[in-house]
Amino acid sequence: MRAAPSLRGGVCLLLAAILDLARGYLTVNIEPLPPVVAGDAVTLKCNFKTDGRMREIVWYRVTDGGTIKQKIFTFDAMFSTNFSHLENYRRREDLVYQSTVRLPEVRISDNGPYECHVGIYDRATREKVVLASGNIFLNVMAPPTSIEVVAADTPAPFSRYQAQNFTLVCIVSGGKPAPTVYFKRDGELIDAVPLSEPPSVSSGPLQDSRPFRSLLHRDLDETKMQKSLSLLDAETRGGRPYTERPSRGLTPDPSLLLQPTTENIPETVVSREFPRWVHGNEPVYFLHHSRSPGSDGTVEVRALLTWTLNPQIDNEALFSCEVKHPALSMPMQAEVTLVAPKGPKIVMTPSRARVGDTVRILVHGFQNEVFPEPMFTWTRVGSRLLDGSTEFAGKELVLERVPAELNGSMYRCTAQNPLGATDTHTRLIVFENPNIPRGTEDSNGSASGPAGVRLALVLALTVALELT
Repeated sequence: MRAAPSLRGGVCLLLAAILDLARGYLTVNIEPLPPVVAGDAVTLKCNFKTDGRMREIVWYRVTDGGTIKQKIFTFDAMFSTNFSHLENYRRREDLVYQSTVRLPEVRISDNGPYECHVGIYDRATREKVVLASGNIFLNVMAPPTSIEVVAADTPAPFSRYQAQNFTLVCIVSGGKPAPTVYFKRDGELIDAVPLSEPPSVSSGPLQDSRPFRSLLHRDLDETKMQKSLSLLDAETRGGRPYTERPSRGLTPDPSLLLQPTTENIPETVVSREFPRWVHGNEPVYFLHHSRSPGSDGTVEVRALLTWTLNPQIDNEALFSCEVKHPALSMPMQAEVTLVAPKGPKIVMTPSRARVGDTVRILVHGFQNEVFPEPMFTWTRVGSRLLDGSTEFAGKELVLERVPAELNGSMYRCTAQNPLGATDTHTRLIVFENPNIPRGTEDSNGSASGPAGVRLALVLALTVALELT
């Protein structure tokens, strides 16, 4: 009687073995893949091992977080002659299979999970199918497609007497995953203080507790220091730079012109003075990163490099933004050189202006490459503009129906960016218009005025004499 439990246990094991033999076994796995680059050919491999007869193989692409499965490949053994229908079901042998799916040019949209489902017939009956599956996540990378460096909050004026923050923005688009972005100055990596939030435009100079290093060895010599000190001395004496408001005429008053801090160019005076807040310490840089995911799965990265601008040191400094990405064999980069405007080229149309014409005065480039983009301000020396305003902001000044009174008038264009400012003057010469009798145009170029009044009086007097 005591042997009955052991007998029952042995029977259960025997039945389990018989059921396993009847049902067969199936194991499925997909070979892992490293991250692939968009545009490459990719092959997904599904390996499975079984002792049963194959029923089907189905590949799925899983989307929407697993809620949708898109069938991309199907193999149905019922419609294939690759397997014999005379197989001995009582013979147990292991068969290893491999199913592959090839993506010739993988795209970012192909990124995501994939599943391989395999079914075999139950060894006991053809009515039942044993199923097993494996899965893999295909990670598709894409290198950045574009990189550019721009200046934030431009155009902006030149500040002589107050320190101002300056920000370079590096915009990198089209990458997946997000690339690593960093800045260099004159080929040297910038050690920047990370910021969690971008600094506001109205904030004062940024501060850092790290010790400063002198920049005297880089670009600051005794000549520049003497120029800066001479400007301070001139301020205490009541003098001012010529770029503030030069006197009338092409040649400024020598008493108002500080020779050490200006450069004379025909029709142009370039600002070279240095502000009183300029110091000889190395600037402290602050770096802020932001990421914006795109609808196509890529990420746009914006890196903001901010520091307290020093025109004396930063003018003609080369800044580069470099990008590292696992899909790139070497870094991408974009470069800009901070340069103050110098020698604007003025173009006037028509070249021979006549009374009543519309005159356009345009800034057509500079003697150098300027960055960041400058702002332009037009004024009339010694008087107001034709429309009565004191100044006009824009690259092109338009004077409509110029009168003869504007002949010989001089116009000043001030071009400035945070690195410096320069003034250019041009004189307007207005010729007589044969279609408009001399003296008959008003201040707007119309035929009226004192000459017209005198003509009316003469005609009235003639009529009166004839009546008498």
